[in-house]
Amino acid sequence: MRPGRIALRALGLAGTVLLLVAPRAVAVGGWSVGPGGGGRPSFYAEGVPGAVLQDTVSVTNAGRHPVTVRLTGTGVPVTLAERSVRVPARTRADVPFTVTVPAHAAPGDRSGTLVAKDADGRTATVRIRLRVGGPALTALTVEHLAVHGDRITYELVNRGTTALVPKLAVHVDGIFGRVLMDRAPRTLPVRLAPGTRTELSEPWPGRPALDAVRVRLTATAAGGAHATASTRAHFVPWGAVAGTTAALTAAAAVTVVRLRGRRAEPVAEPHSPDVELTGAAR
Repeated sequence: MRPGRIALRALGLAGTVLLLVAPRAVAVGGWSVGPGGGGRPSFYAEGVPGAVLQDTVSVTNAGRHPVTVRLTGTGVPVTLAERSVRVPARTRADVPFTVTVPAHAAPGDRSGTLVAKDADGRTATVRIRLRVGGPALTALTVEHLAVHGDRITYELVNRGTTALVPKLAVHVDGIFGRVLMDRAPRTLPVRLAPGTRTELSEPWPGRPALDAVRVRLTATAAGGAHATASTRAHFVPWGAVAGTTAALTAAAAVTVVRLRGRRAEPVAEPHSPDVELTGAAR
């Protein structure tokens, strides 16, 4: 629903009475701002994600001169019918506005403010309280798990409707089931809003130089969120392998050279006495 136009109401005697029965409005320099209709200390809205909620803010000028006030909203999505309103002397301006509940907002309470500021820089604020309805669902996944040198990298994704403060446990098995790491669950220094993801890493000092390992991460959070991911990695000391390969290659080359050298040596003819050829045959 789109906000309508602002409504101006002159304050005579009835206006004076209105000022008296509209408490909690914030007065600054002869003008005041507060929830439309009076009697409310703040704005309150409630709805499910995606809902558009409507209310009215009143700017009352009790002074003898016109005043121009600029309106803005903070903390929650606010759309005003007019961002700037000129209020004549002894007049009240009612400005409709809407609050849109974010589509992926988690159930619970949020807060914001509606701020009014005049040409002289004087400001007044009124609090907005927004309650987001809907079922509270907790869901968490561990994704893109990988081992890079002495670090284990991964992503945590909040796929539910509530904010999560996850815990993480790390377990690593080596070849033949040998346990290389077993870190108990610990609270991570992150707070995941619904629908968001974050990239994290775990240090792995003293990782093996030669082994085939299986890494398993387990993430949990309040409300029953639970997720596990695993991957495998192989550690090979490539420097030593390169040195061994070079040595074997060199030894093989020497052997080949020696064999080729032997094949190149001349074959000696058997020794026989000197024979004089006379052309005679027997």
